[in-house]
Amino acid sequence: MTPNTETIVQINARLAAGATTHEALVTQALEGAASAPAAHVFTRLYADAALAAARHADAARAAGLALHPLAGLPVSIKDLYDVTGETTLAGSVVCEGEPAASADAPAVARLRAAGAAIVGKTNMTEFAFSGVGINPHHGTPRNPADPALARIPGGSSSGAAVSVALGLAVAGLGSDTGGSIRIPAALCGLVGFKSTQARVPRTGAMELSRTLDTVCAMTRSVADCLTVDAVLSGTALPVRHRPLAGLRLAVPQTVMFDGIEPGVARTFSRALSRLSAAGAHVIDVPLAELAEIPKLNAPGGFSAVEAFAVHHERLARAGNAFDPRVAARIATGGAVTAQQYIALHDRRRDWIARVESAIEGFDALLCPTVPIVAPELEPLLASDEAFFKANGLLLRNTFAINYLDGCSFSLPCHGAGELPVGLMLSSIRGDDARLTAVALAVEKALA
Repeated sequence: MTPNTETIVQINARLAAGATTHEALVTQALEGAASAPAAHVFTRLYADAALAAARHADAARAAGLALHPLAGLPVSIKDLYDVTGETTLAGSVVCEGEPAASADAPAVARLRAAGAAIVGKTNMTEFAFSGVGINPHHGTPRNPADPALARIPGGSSSGAAVSVALGLAVAGLGSDTGGSIRIPAALCGLVGFKSTQARVPRTGAMELSRTLDTVCAMTRSVADCLTVDAVLSGTALPVRHRPLAGLRLAVPQTVMFDGIEPGVARTFSRALSRLSAAGAHVIDVPLAELAEIPKLNAPGGFSAVEAFAVHHERLARAGNAFDPRVAARIATGGAVTAQQYIALHDRRRDWIARVESAIEGFDALLCPTVPIVAPELEPLLASDEAFFKANGLLLRNTFAINYLDGCSFSLPCHGAGELPVGLMLSSIRGDDARLTAVALAVEKALA
């Protein structure tokens, strides 16, 4: 199958011109979901409901009614979110038989209210606890960027990314705790937007870490991310467009380039050259505070401690049914004391204040989203050592922004015929609108 690479704006232009219908688009998406390239992408399909939403949008368009840009367009939702009448499995088999959700998660309800045709729930790392995207229960979606070699899609929002990359959805609702939107977006050549955590309600999303979890999505463009974010948050960001010339972009020299693959380094350097040529001021900064994160986030870290609080009864009841790699990471949170947990928060609060002060005056932080291209799948299935090494590299850069409670975009910056590489633009909490203006300018320069 040939992926549909159109943006929401382009698709709506074709719909307005009568070149296609919402029903045709959703039918194509559902047929694609059953194809070989989409193996393991979806854990559940909503064919009837999606087609009904598409037909409703077609009828409204025929009647001359104004439509939301997402109305009648195929959208996917991560298996993390509550849907009325269903047990939320979160990529696991452990939750089977637990009570069904009594209401849609707000994020899902808001997508429905906008008229989106929700085509299905997407596969994910079990309980969202990994940046790799491997799932031993439901299989692992293959990254579409390399037809010759099976590579990981990135996680934990693995199916969400592949659904968009294959053109089966215009947007994939996922989540980002340590990079779970931006990592798969980077590895699959998409745009991922991790908003400030407080922007979108987390109700109805199974927790990994209440301190870090963020409800957000990935699409094919910054503008599309804006469209989806306005639905999820209930408020459009007040973005004032800015030229790239004169923007001050800080490139942290600590940690973010450790272990970088030569191809990623070349692609990132090429992107910086294009931004500089367009008039941006690209400035290297030490930002030595980044090296403090592993020590400050020990022992256990927020994700392990808070995931243990959520899943300890499941571990006790059915620990052998977990993905062993996920169970091992969650279990480390069980030994952390209340005093240690409170100290985690105190140290983070101090660190955030120091980093916000250090980057004041810059329009964005700029670094590779991840320092490697998508690794080959089989070695990571076979070896715990290879898996955890890759997982650490994949999560390192993105997690720093979750720890900062910041906002962040991953934009594709690779050339035609190259494996995808993400360029990450980040800023402090609450700076989503200003960062989006920077992302739009950078995206235009890299196009």
